[in-house]
Amino acid sequence: MIELDETDGVAVVRLAHGKVNALDLELLERLTATFTQLDVDSSRAVVLTGSGRAFSAGVDLWRIVDGGAAYVHAFLPALETTFRTVFGLGKPVVAAVNGHAIAGGAVLAAACDHRIMAAGTIGVTELAVGVPFPTAALEILAYAYGIPPARRAVLAADTLDPPAALTAGRVDEVSPAGTLIETAVARAREMADRTPPEVFRITKEQLQAAPLARMGTDPRVLRLWLRAAEDGRLHRFMTAVRSR
Repeated sequence: MIELDETDGVAVVRLAHGKVNALDLELLERLTATFTQLDVDSSRAVVLTGSGRAFSAGVDLWRIVDGGAAYVHAFLPALETTFRTVFGLGKPVVAAVNGHAIAGGAVLAAACDHRIMAAGTIGVTELAVGVPFPTAALEILAYAYGIPPARRAVLAADTLDPPAALTAGRVDEVSPAGTLIETAVARAREMADRTPPEVFRITKEQLQAAPLARMGTDPRVLRLWLRAAEDGRLHRFMTAVRSR
C-alpha cells in the first residue's frame, strides 16, 4: 500500500495501492500514520511519489458508491486529516508526480512544498464529478497555486500535461521520468541543507497558520457527498469513465 525508503536522509514515500493509487479509507489512514511518524523521526526531508501510471487518481469513487453513508461518514474526515497532515509536515516535502494526479491526487501533490512532474496529467476535477471540495482541499490549492490560479483550476475542472501544468503554476518543475526521483531527492535535500530544521519548521508553521486555521469541517460538504453517493450520480460518472 505504501513503500518507504530512505536516500541520503530523505524519506521516499511511494504510493503502491492498486492500479492508480486511488484514495480509499485504508490508504488515507496509512498515509496519515506514515506522515505523522515522519514528522518526528530522523529523516531530514520527504519525497512523495506514486507508482505505475499514476501519482494518485484521486478518491476511489467505487468505494464511496459501494460503502454508502457509513463509509462516507468515515472517509471524508479521514481525507481532510490526510491533507492537513501532509500539508503541515514540519520538514521539506517534495512531490514527485510520476503520472496522473487527479482530484484528490492533485490536492495531495499541492500539499507538498515543491512539485516536480514527469508524466500524466494533473487537475482538480471535482466539479465535473459533481461533488464539493472539502475546505482543507481548497485552502491547500489556494496556498500552493495562489488564489486566482486555484480558482481557475477549480472552476475549469480540467487536467493539464506537464508543460501546461508548469505554465499554469500547478507544478514547479518538469523532469524526465527516468530522473524524477533523483531530482526530487536532490531538491528535498537542498531545501533541508539550506535552513536549520527548527527554523524551517517554524517558518512553515507561520506561512501555513492562516490556511490551517480556516480548515474547519463544512457540514454541507458531507451532505452533498452523501447525496451524490445515494442518487446515482457517482455511479453514472464512474460508469461513463469506464466506457471511454
